[in-house]
Amino acid sequence: MEQLSKPSDPDTGPPDPDGESIPSTVVLVIGLLLAAAFVMILNETVMGVALPRLMEDLEISAATGQWLTTAFMLTMAVVIPTTGLILKRFTTRAVFMTSMSLFTAGTALAAAAPGFPVLLVARIVQAAGTAVMLPLLITTVLTFVPATRRGSTMGLISIVIAVAPAVGPTFSGLILSELSWRWIFLFVLPVAVVALIVGSMKITNITTPAEARFDLVSIALSAVAFGGLVYGLSSIGESAEGDTPLPPALPIAVGFVALALFTFRQLSLQRGGERQPLLDLRPFRNRSFTVGLVMLLVSMGALFGTLILLPIFLQNVRDLSTLETGLVLLPGGLVMGLIAPLAGKMYDRVGPRPLVVPGAFVVAGALASMQLLETDSSVGLAIAVHVVLSVGLGLLMTPLMTSSLGSLPAELYSHGSAILNTLQQLAGAAGTALFITVMTRSATSEVESGVDPLTAQASGIHDAFLCGAVLALVATGLSFLIRRPPAPAGPPEAGGATGRDSDDEAVPAPLH
Repeated sequence: MEQLSKPSDPDTGPPDPDGESIPSTVVLVIGLLLAAAFVMILNETVMGVALPRLMEDLEISAATGQWLTTAFMLTMAVVIPTTGLILKRFTTRAVFMTSMSLFTAGTALAAAAPGFPVLLVARIVQAAGTAVMLPLLITTVLTFVPATRRGSTMGLISIVIAVAPAVGPTFSGLILSELSWRWIFLFVLPVAVVALIVGSMKITNITTPAEARFDLVSIALSAVAFGGLVYGLSSIGESAEGDTPLPPALPIAVGFVALALFTFRQLSLQRGGERQPLLDLRPFRNRSFTVGLVMLLVSMGALFGTLILLPIFLQNVRDLSTLETGLVLLPGGLVMGLIAPLAGKMYDRVGPRPLVVPGAFVVAGALASMQLLETDSSVGLAIAVHVVLSVGLGLLMTPLMTSSLGSLPAELYSHGSAILNTLQQLAGAAGTALFITVMTRSATSEVESGVDPLTAQASGIHDAFLCGAVLALVATGLSFLIRRPPAPAGPPEAGGATGRDSDDEAVPAPLH
């Protein structure tokens, strides 16, 4: 990626933190980034539904086919921690073109893949492009959108983060009901090509690169730490069926050791020297960022756990087809897409707490209500409970992202975004692992006590959702600690007015 000089276009000058307008060039860039990120994140969850068809067409086992999803997650977990320095060192245009080119090339390769090895490589290339796009989008919004309008814009990002993974299985199921698995990529490819062409013509350099040296030791430790944790957590469910080559405890243990070494390395580099930390950890000193991040991770864990467990219930217990399962999940995804931007607009008016507190209680109540799903429950009940859960998550996502990242000083935006996106990958894997583990152990215990397998699996699913509800209750306690980020200080002649309301906290001291 090339390093380019500061743009001369006056429309892309420094943002005015006290202003209300967003430069037209920035609006165009954000629009393109949103469209690209949505298509990219959509691809993260399309393989699960397609796995049975791929096993048949490519003559592979379930354990082998699962690598199409696992490899995607691993690549994301390895690349995302580097995005803090990437966004600092290279311009918006250079990062976008590289990211979109990788994703487009990976999509084309996947559509034409003659066999499993090539398809696996294609998924890795796709993930490498995807990993950079979302941090680029978030950092661009935080840098150039005025604080008074940030919630509305972050609401659109919430659609990408929460809705795209939820819609992925429905999108895949609709295609597979009539066409081959290659059309999953063939439908996406024109969108990727158009985004790449339009981006090459329209995206200008709205950031100024700064000198930054990558620390190879940190990159290696990051890859082992986050890769090991994501792989270990995501393989817990498969290990229950004996489908993993390694016991999950091994990569998880290696990941934790590498994470400790990685953290020590970053703290050492922050104290000075020629090299900069790969992932600046100073955002964790900010209470608003840390509390908001913890709540966001619980929410993402609940979302991904539900996206795994509810289809298992619908297909194995209620005997629905893949397409029917995707359609059952679709209303919840659409509701979340409607709630997220509305929550963003309300955030700009009332701050995060009036949204986050009820949202946390709704999520906990919806997870607890999953206990109502029995072997003879109607599909309408499953849709209703999932929609309620989606409403709660929609009320949480945008305010939490906006308040936690918005509480950081501008120089830490890119690193805060990298931390958030990296840990979201871990939260998704951890939520899936938790729900699957509780379900499997509970169902096994029920079968051993003489309960029929179908009822036992339903009981296991109940226990898993109950466990998720307990975790959500912890998040409800944290929700009362969420505060609106401090408003930008007004000009001196304004008497120092900051426009803060009762939810605001004092401006944090510089983090050195």
